Amino acid sequence: MLFFRSGKNRRRRKKQLPKREKQPVFPMLEENLRFIQEMLFHTNDLRHRTITFQGKQMMILYLESLADTDRIEKEILFPIVREKEGDVQDVITSAHVEKQEDLRTAVDKLVQGQTVMIMEGDAVCYVMDTRSLHKRDMKEPDNERVVRGPHNGFVENLTVNLYQLRTRIENRHLVVRYYNVGKETKTKIAIVYMENLVNPDLIKEVDKRIRSISTDTILNPGYIQEFMEDDPWSPFPQSLNTERPDRAMAHLMEGRVVLLSEGDPTALIMPVTLFAFYQSPDDFHSRWWVGSFVRMIRFASFLVAFQLPAIYIAVVSFHAEVLPVDLVYTLKATLDRVPYPPILEALLMELSLELIREAGIRLPSPVGQTIGIVGGLVMGDAVVRAGLVSYTMVIVVALTAISSFVVPSNEMSTSIRILRFPMMIAASMFGFVGIVFGTMAVLIHLTKLVSFGTPYFSPVAPMRLKDMQDTILRMPIWKMNQRPHDPHPQRMKREDDSSRRWKKDDQGKQ
Repeated sequence: MLFFRSGKNRRRRKKQLPKREKQPVFPMLEENLRFIQEMLFHTNDLRHRTITFQGKQMMILYLESLADTDRIEKEILFPIVREKEGDVQDVITSAHVEKQEDLRTAVDKLVQGQTVMIMEGDAVCYVMDTRSLHKRDMKEPDNERVVRGPHNGFVENLTVNLYQLRTRIENRHLVVRYYNVGKETKTKIAIVYMENLVNPDLIKEVDKRIRSISTDTILNPGYIQEFMEDDPWSPFPQSLNTERPDRAMAHLMEGRVVLLSEGDPTALIMPVTLFAFYQSPDDFHSRWWVGSFVRMIRFASFLVAFQLPAIYIAVVSFHAEVLPVDLVYTLKATLDRVPYPPILEALLMELSLELIREAGIRLPSPVGQTIGIVGGLVMGDAVVRAGLVSYTMVIVVALTAISSFVVPSNEMSTSIRILRFPMMIAASMFGFVGIVFGTMAVLIHLTKLVSFGTPYFSPVAPMRLKDMQDTILRMPIWKMNQRPHDPHPQRMKREDDSSRRWKKDDQGKQ
């Protein structure tokens, strides 16, 4: 056993990656700039400026999404312009100045928010700490709260949002591309992606759709979403919107594209599948048993919100024989006082609930909560006493409303609430047969729908068992060593097989 264990150790040592070769500083500024741009894949947030110091050309480079431009002006530019001569390290007033001979290391410093200064003809470059320190005003989004995990969100400033992503992914492969859309508004947007993970065809498709937008006004990502989605007539959203940086980062690391806009805290993630709308950051901040249990509750709530009112109408109108006899008598006693069919009863309650919900959203928070609670209790009790609605219908509508609010995505929740109305009409006309045909129509639509070339119902249709590890259930993270196939990433492997090798080594020692 000792021989085999030592052999494994030798093989493990052989698998170690070779050391990275150093890249000396080039004598010409243009060569240094070209090398750094290629290392950062020509990201649009790389900024450079050339000035003269001691009769030599000097170039200053930084990432505007990470560096503090005020500090660069005060600590680097102003002292150099004012002094004109002397040692660079003595002239610069930055608290931290480091000499660096390796350009690759300098690129790593750029990704960390530091500024690199290169003088023509010198064999070294200077690295200054000019990282931007944003105040803690990036509060958690109200509609995407979590129990565990970070409690900050995107804001209305595009630079701050890019800063939040870059501080979470300090990697030179993170690329930013800027666009201006809207002939009159000239709204600035940015797409963000991982160069070594994203599918190049996806980037070309996103770029083509953005450049094809020809309109006067673009106010927020909602406008862009409608211009770019594959099927604008579908009730299902084909890109995921979020205000959480950690959620956007997770999708970036799976090979997806994130779109951000100036003046709006919402990020669009594409491509997505139906199951992405039922995933929450809480699923991964808890242990996998808890995350899987909560996610199954969400999918059960989808069925309840989508079909419970239709099933109730079908049972009361056509299929009372499926109920126990005692329950039939109870339902009959509650329905005898209602003067119209169940479909009108359900529509009255559902539309009243939508009115209360909209009123609660538009009013100030304390008043809105009061209106929602008081309006629901008082009106629910009043309509039952007046004989306009049965007690059972109140219970069904309440369960449906609660189930629709369980969805982590507000846009998907709205889609489900809209779809249950045609399901109710089909159930009132044809009973269970109408429900079956309505469900089949929705499933057929889901299998035909695509999001930027990705099947919307993946990994169920087409079926991929490996990708099922993070759909209805959430398997342990160390088991999910492959990225999802739906965005077609360049690299499928997420982690090495040796992530839990310590467990096997401990068992081998025993």
